Amino acid sequence: MNTDVAVAGAGLGLRRTLLDPLSSWAGARPTFLEVAPENWMRVGGRLGRRFREFSERYPVACHGLSLSLGSTDPLDLDFLRELKAFLRSHRVRCYSEHLSYCSDRGHLYDLLPMPFTGAAVRHVAARIRQVQDLLECRIAIENVSYYAAPPGELSELEFLNAVLAEADCALLLDVNNVYVNAINHGYDAEEFLAGLPGARIAYGHIAGHLVEAEDLLVDTHGAAVVDPVWRLLQAAYRRFGAFPTLLERDFNIPPLATLMAEVERIARAQAAHAALSELA
Repeated sequence: MNTDVAVAGAGLGLRRTLLDPLSSWAGARPTFLEVAPENWMRVGGRLGRRFREFSERYPVACHGLSLSLGSTDPLDLDFLRELKAFLRSHRVRCYSEHLSYCSDRGHLYDLLPMPFTGAAVRHVAARIRQVQDLLECRIAIENVSYYAAPPGELSELEFLNAVLAEADCALLLDVNNVYVNAINHGYDAEEFLAGLPGARIAYGHIAGHLVEAEDLLVDTHGAAVVDPVWRLLQAAYRRFGAFPTLLERDFNIPPLATLMAEVERIARAQAAHAALSELA
């Protein structure tokens, strides 16, 4: 895994349906791509060769789905060894996982929230350190959306910051998740951003969500990014600088031109922030 050169600019989550359109795309291209390694680690043949073409052409980040950092199950060491080989084979720039769990003596196929407690901080931080030792690189953890919080003694922000500090890992800042949680749990999204350690941000995510009710948003990655999330991204750039940011879209995938319009909007926001910084 290439830890000397990070991702930069405006990226796009690569899905199989995008392989052909992106290959022939004549417009401005994303500056980096992101994949779930579980979707590609054991893929060979024609699809495996196609992915190799992309990993040789673009910087690639990997965003894991199944490591289950918050679980009490033992870490899957065979999976981690296979993952390490995959990251090195494709010169992956950054590997991230969710600050959650998805297993309990078997996969649960959902990302479930951890209790915001000191014991949970120590537990998950130790597992993150173990993963970093095994992969021989620093990883990033993503702030996740959640809908019912287990009983805890810390706020979401306190819990996230404690894990980052104790594990000494990086942060994958999901701006949409901050917005979704702020609406669902009644806190100020910009105040949450203000409490984050900006120096730990590896890159960011932006995505669309589903409005179930005025006070209930669901993080689906299945719709266009809404204006309040774009404004929150700009607020994050003002606070932390224009960190690399990737557009996620997992289903209801529109034509590539529609996705690239959002990627280009990220790039314009980054350029505008850079221009303002130079003037300042």
